[in-house]
Amino acid sequence: MKVLILGGYGNFGKRISLALAQDNISIIISGRNQLKANAFANEIKTRYPSSSVQTSIFDVNGNFKEYCEQLSPFIVINTCGPFQLTDYHIAKICIELKIHYIDLSDGRDFVNGITELDALAKEQDVLVVSGASTVPGLSSAVLDEYRHKFSVIQSLKYGITPGQKAPRGLATTQSILTYLGKPLKSYPNPDKKPVHYGWQDNYQQTYPALGKRWMANCDIPDLDLFPKLYGLESIQFSAGMENAFLHLSMGFVSWLVRLGLPLDLVKHAPFLLNVSHWFDSFGTDEGGMHMIMQGKDLVGKPKTIEWYIIAKEGHGPQIPCIPSIVLAKKLIAQTCTTRGALPCAALISLAEYMNELKNLSIFYYHIER
Repeated sequence: MKVLILGGYGNFGKRISLALAQDNISIIISGRNQLKANAFANEIKTRYPSSSVQTSIFDVNGNFKEYCEQLSPFIVINTCGPFQLTDYHIAKICIELKIHYIDLSDGRDFVNGITELDALAKEQDVLVVSGASTVPGLSSAVLDEYRHKFSVIQSLKYGITPGQKAPRGLATTQSILTYLGKPLKSYPNPDKKPVHYGWQDNYQQTYPALGKRWMANCDIPDLDLFPKLYGLESIQFSAGMENAFLHLSMGFVSWLVRLGLPLDLVKHAPFLLNVSHWFDSFGTDEGGMHMIMQGKDLVGKPKTIEWYIIAKEGHGPQIPCIPSIVLAKKLIAQTCTTRGALPCAALISLAEYMNELKNLSIFYYHIER
């Protein structure tokens, strides 16, 4: 039961690879750079001598099907974003070859549209999951953990703020730039005229142990999923950078885009990512996520639950990797019997999530009132 990890030596891929290898799950690290793949494979074998690690070099947009037929993986984990700029051809090939498929997409339309493959995936008896990341993977796990304390959850305000020194990949940068300054589909009612724009509506959020961080609008799958799943009347998701100058500079650029300047930001993503690293010495490796749930308790009185997760020592990037790791382990252990194509919402419990993070400098807690 081999797991093929597309982008296996990248920012998220390497963390998934290490976690699976640690549990003696056979992995295949793929990418387009043989030297990087081999170097990382050797690193894994040095750390876990009994692990089974292969490398395979190919372009997923080329002859992916041919390589899949040769490698015969049980699961494919796709970390090759940005998913906002691609289609479902990889998932479709996996379904055709009866291979389970998991991706780390945070693209709103990409994740929610994966259900178009549901009937085909069920026919082939495979699980196809999109959005196996912090959102909606962790965010839905938190809502499922605390929803029993409410008779109704009316609003959810939440967001993510990584540390300036935390590792960040090109694909993540590109995904944000695809909607910077652009109108976001209205939520929770998609039929209304858009009133929110990417990286605008700035506000400051206070985090335990971190202090205040600037936050701004981001486009994620939850904005469509959660009003339907949890009956939310109001939902707002934001992300923020630790460095206020960088964060607000992105906000300024978002206004240039909103005003109609023809800026091809995705094209300049590598340069912009490098510029962001110039400020690393002015920041920390500490990040966090907040979820503020408001509604009525079981007797109809107002209730608020604030949930926080804080990551230190640069361990924050491990958090988005957990859903794919947990799902892969459950599929291999045959404890996951779900089949079909669906977003990664309510598939993993908060306990399962935190169990994978227990040996890291990551802490979570909640406040009820």
